Amino acid sequence: MTAAEGFGAGDMVQRRSPYFGEEHEALRNQIRRFVETEVKPHGLAWEEAGMVPRAVLERMGELGFFGIRYPAEYGGAEMDTLATVVLAEELGRSTFSGFAITALVHTDMASVHLFNAGSKAQRDRWMPDVVAGKAICAVAVTEPDAGSDVKGIRTTARREGDHYVLNGAKMFITNGVHGDLYCVAAKTDVSAKPSQSVSMFLVEKGTPGFRVGRALDKHGWRCSDTAELIFEDCRVPAENLLGGEGRGFYAIMSNFQNERTVIGAMAMGEAQAAIELTLDHVRTRKAFGAPLWEKQAIRQKLSMLAAKVEAGRQLVYHAAWLDAEGFDATREVSMVKAYCGELVNEVMYACVQFHGGMGFMRESAIERMARDARVQAIGGGATEVMLEEVAKRL
Repeated sequence: MTAAEGFGAGDMVQRRSPYFGEEHEALRNQIRRFVETEVKPHGLAWEEAGMVPRAVLERMGELGFFGIRYPAEYGGAEMDTLATVVLAEELGRSTFSGFAITALVHTDMASVHLFNAGSKAQRDRWMPDVVAGKAICAVAVTEPDAGSDVKGIRTTARREGDHYVLNGAKMFITNGVHGDLYCVAAKTDVSAKPSQSVSMFLVEKGTPGFRVGRALDKHGWRCSDTAELIFEDCRVPAENLLGGEGRGFYAIMSNFQNERTVIGAMAMGEAQAAIELTLDHVRTRKAFGAPLWEKQAIRQKLSMLAAKVEAGRQLVYHAAWLDAEGFDATREVSMVKAYCGELVNEVMYACVQFHGGMGFMRESAIERMARDARVQAIGGGATEVMLEEVAKRL
């Protein structure tokens, strides 16, 4: 066995982890097969189209990927946070992160607001279609002047009889163009404390006064549709309020823990795939009469990156385990988001470098992956914000 053959980057994912049971590994294998057969052959076409076809999302619903954490009564599998990590990591390994985030926003960043805060009537109405992939969800919190600073949102919701009237704009909303159900944050009492002024609403596509302002042209995540949303005297039935007035900020903050764990797992899946692609390249690409793998500097750099990715992966697993066991994992999750978001970019930079000129070509997977990874240090909580959360808890 050569040194290169012995460096099995994929083995790190294949080894059985003490965090996971047989049901988690069965899920991992199922997702991996789906990615290989139904995602990778078509991902480039989705990149060109700027969206993931609805038929693909419905197929994921049929396979149970959209109901991993939800009750059986809605078609779910009633699994835990670690199962969510498996989904995110394997979708990240697809090399098409726009596809991955399309699915993960639906499963773990948007529909959770409906499930966690929704009434039984709201759940019964929407959850079966959400789990089946027939109703795709988006979460609309971010605004042109308010991202991580949720208290700074300006969209308002004024009660008028049996309706709320929404006015404002949202920005950078994943699934914003082609979604069906939007979980929208708005201020219901501008005079209240900022943490008690925000409420969440379910807004259906086609509601009068609600429209997509424009589809956004992004640096990466090209097959994920992203939109600016406009609300102009948008009348939403009062029964679409989620969890009561003034509870939105707490719901958003609570779900950030799940969202950031998911993004960290996705980032480590991306980094793992990048290392594997680069290993394949340096084993076959020759320079100065020998494969690049024979260069000590390249072997050692990839080895160190592999070690860092393994450390990041274990941090993600531990944070997910803490959550599954009912512990407060805010510190660990903040570390996950900061560390993994920065690490995936470090990995991509090196992998593009080791691909040489091909790493700069649009026909190269690593070029696309490097563009996709950049937002991992921004979306869901910028690195700087996450480090402040860690600092508070040191």
